[in-house]
Amino acid sequence: MLIEKMYLDGQAFESGETCDVINPATDKVVAAIQVANLDVAQKALNSAKAAEKSWSKTSIAERVSWMKKLRAALLEREDDLRMCVHLEAGKTWDGTQEDFDLLVNSLEFYAEEIQRYQPSQLQDTQSKAVHTLNYRPVGVVVAYLSWNFPLLNLSYKLGPAMATGCPIILKPSVQSPLSAYLVGSICQEIGLPAGAVTIIAGGNRDVSDLISGSKIPSMLTLIGSIATGVKIMQAGATSIKRYSMELGGNTPFVVFKDADLDKAADILCALKYGNSGQICVAPNRVFVDEAVHAQFLAKILDKTKQVKLGFGRDSDATMGPVISKSARAGIHKLVVDALEQGAQLQAGGSFDEDAVGAFYPPTVLSHVDESMDIYQHEIFGPVISIISFSDEQKVIEQVNDTDTGLASYIFSEDINKAQLVAAQFEFGEIQINGVQYAINLPHVGIKQSGIGCDCSKYALDDYLYLTRTSRTL
Repeated sequence: MLIEKMYLDGQAFESGETCDVINPATDKVVAAIQVANLDVAQKALNSAKAAEKSWSKTSIAERVSWMKKLRAALLEREDDLRMCVHLEAGKTWDGTQEDFDLLVNSLEFYAEEIQRYQPSQLQDTQSKAVHTLNYRPVGVVVAYLSWNFPLLNLSYKLGPAMATGCPIILKPSVQSPLSAYLVGSICQEIGLPAGAVTIIAGGNRDVSDLISGSKIPSMLTLIGSIATGVKIMQAGATSIKRYSMELGGNTPFVVFKDADLDKAADILCALKYGNSGQICVAPNRVFVDEAVHAQFLAKILDKTKQVKLGFGRDSDATMGPVISKSARAGIHKLVVDALEQGAQLQAGGSFDEDAVGAFYPPTVLSHVDESMDIYQHEIFGPVISIISFSDEQKVIEQVNDTDTGLASYIFSEDINKAQLVAAQFEFGEIQINGVQYAINLPHVGIKQSGIGCDCSKYALDDYLYLTRTSRTL
């Protein structure tokens, strides 16, 4: 069996401890990885700290050159990288393309964007001094990554860190680490300076606590749950650090009676069934005006019937499994509990527990209300929960009645109304009549959904200190 190695101090590294990687579509072990322990964690920290002295002082031009070299090497291994994602996460083959594209696009984008960060002059109000503003890397960064988009999540952190000259320790999930480990191997092949990038996975809570609690990292960043974010911040409180976190959400999707129902249905199903609903910005609460509830439900059910479960590079499947059978059990419990409390099952909702793979059918529930756990908690699966409404002002209050604030969606052909509604939404991202996500657009959560920013030029600010030099005339 193939055993993949960590990437530490510029070399492939073994700890002697391994963890199996299981394909959630087949239940088969596809590889094993070397995993971190306390000794490895400390070595990773020391390597990154040692690299900081030189890597942080490299010129922008030199770092851009490394980013372009890495991007070219990744493009040559596109098929291998996509296959890793396919096997480790059970994604459809088409679904692996987004992961890969974001990785290479991120390196290209930040290689361009960092060149705009140049010293600038600040006017002195009394003309008695010259003030120069500049930027310097914050230092060692540690990034904890979620399993749902193995390469995409990695790209959100790798691009800004390399561009700004921050050595980064990437810690992918043990559920989907293969593609990240291959990135590490490619970094070694191109001769990336030792310690500039480190990729390790695994280890128990003590490993993460040691890394987060060390005074070596200047910044801790996470894509994951709110609970994990709190734990990392608690562990990191041994010193003053920066934090950038994209955490959980309870995404609303509001369909007003004057909406383009076909467009809304298309986008809803794409978000809920794409990647098996395991998307941080996938709608969790679907509010539909009662005047169009029946029409909209019919459109959703028609599209749900067209979803085809399966796995394989040559398969025509449009949806794969969820990440594990334990994750499936959690999704199903939310569905069962909702049905017991009065929700109505319109599609899906059942599966063969003895069948191979962690597949969960595309599921539609109606008559969901705020008393149900499925309304209150992030589903992270292919389940559409529909809530009917009649009072437009009340639905805005319902939408905002959550501690989280990541993504939200509004559908109405009355643009003035949609803009007024959007102004009242308490979310970092508000989408009107469509979906817009790209590397150049800021990806931000407010309230309990996050700190800082992923994507766009604004992400670079998290990795840079702003400094001022004032020369008195």
